[in-house]
Amino acid sequence: MSGTPAAARACILAAVLCAIWCTLPAYAPDAPVPWGTAVLLAALGLGCGAVGRRSPSGGPGPVAAGAFLPILLAAAFLLPPAAAALVAASGSLAGRVEQPPYAARRIWRAAQLALTCAAASWAYAVLGGPATLGGGGAAPDFPRALLPACAAALAFSLVLTALDAVVLAAAERRPVLRSVYELLPPALGPHLVHALAGLMTAVLWRSPYGPLSALLVLLPMYLSCWVFAQYHRERSAHRATIRALVHAVDIKDTYTRGHSERVGRASVLIARELGMDDRRVEGLRFAGILHDIGKLGVPTRVLRKDGPLTPEERRVMELHPEYGHEIVRGIGFLDEARDAILHHHERLDGSGYPYGLSGSRIPEFARVVAVADAFDAMTSTRSYRRARPVPAALAELKRCAGSQFDPQMVGALDRALRRHGWSAADTAVTADEPREPFGAATGLRQDTPPIPHARSAAPLSGPFRDRRR
Repeated sequence: MSGTPAAARACILAAVLCAIWCTLPAYAPDAPVPWGTAVLLAALGLGCGAVGRRSPSGGPGPVAAGAFLPILLAAAFLLPPAAAALVAASGSLAGRVEQPPYAARRIWRAAQLALTCAAASWAYAVLGGPATLGGGGAAPDFPRALLPACAAALAFSLVLTALDAVVLAAAERRPVLRSVYELLPPALGPHLVHALAGLMTAVLWRSPYGPLSALLVLLPMYLSCWVFAQYHRERSAHRATIRALVHAVDIKDTYTRGHSERVGRASVLIARELGMDDRRVEGLRFAGILHDIGKLGVPTRVLRKDGPLTPEERRVMELHPEYGHEIVRGIGFLDEARDAILHHHERLDGSGYPYGLSGSRIPEFARVVAVADAFDAMTSTRSYRRARPVPAALAELKRCAGSQFDPQMVGALDRALRRHGWSAADTAVTADEPREPFGAATGLRQDTPPIPHARSAAPLSGPFRDRRR
């Protein structure tokens, strides 16, 4: 714990002392603790933690990630607060710790879950939850049993979030209320679902069929958590692949650093305006981010040249869509995005490259990315020209709609920008400025004064061109 800030160490120590104090009533000679139930639940918790530590992917194990919570909540329903705290602490001590300081994080998690589970058990008991479980020949009292179970889940979420907020304030000086606001809403829904699974486990545990039947409730939870974990790991791998490729382009082509993320963002605005489903919206985001990946095949001297490109250099530059398509050919999850990477420089009148496609022969994703790419190229400051304001860029896109760009895509971008705006931070990133994290808020409305530029409103004489595209 030597690398842990002093305030965080004090917070961990206070949590450990409080957790120990919460468990003391369980050791009293006359304590009404069903030790058989406590030991079985603790063993299940330890098993979940052990499976999580052996996860081959390096991420949280599927059982530890999800099925452990129903066990904790079942403990809160079946045991008094002190015994529930013991079950939570023992199970959490066996789980995986992802980041250092490992000892501090493991101790903190054990104390945190002990206090959280004790609070849930206390809330459940106060509302008369144990009497609704049935047992001894009595049937469970539904739907009355749902109220104390939901209250326990709410207490579980509130205490867990509050403790997380306190330790973040101590370790990282994050405002407590901000942490609560960020952490609590996403946690409430899953905790309510886990509480229902825990309630079913507790009801079956008390039934004539006994603990073995209760374990059957955890099997569907295990499978759903496993499926979710697989999906989450796959998405994480996709994002890591995208980040690595974009980072490689940004290193090589410093003039357009941040351009890929902004094109991805503009492509998403267009896709949502067109009513595309979430899967295609995500695909278009990937297409926008990776549209210039082929620049990895273009010589650096051409990409970073300060003066105008020669005809030969222009021909080399125009090979980058084909290079990009070859680079991503084997990445299966990109699907339609591969077409956008290959064809985003095609023009509606057939004068584009690499294949001179026209009209509807140009894939829809490519027509979206073409508009997003041109929009960001015009509204971004480059070493050889200043940025144009958003209204001027939209006017230029509309002027070229029908010949160079798909009017439907231009109209969708126009409507999306009127609704959501476009942040000045998104439109003024230069090669010398730090790269903005993807997903930053776009808070600037179109009626915000544009970036000043002496020639910003003057349309180009021919089709929109940018020598770096």
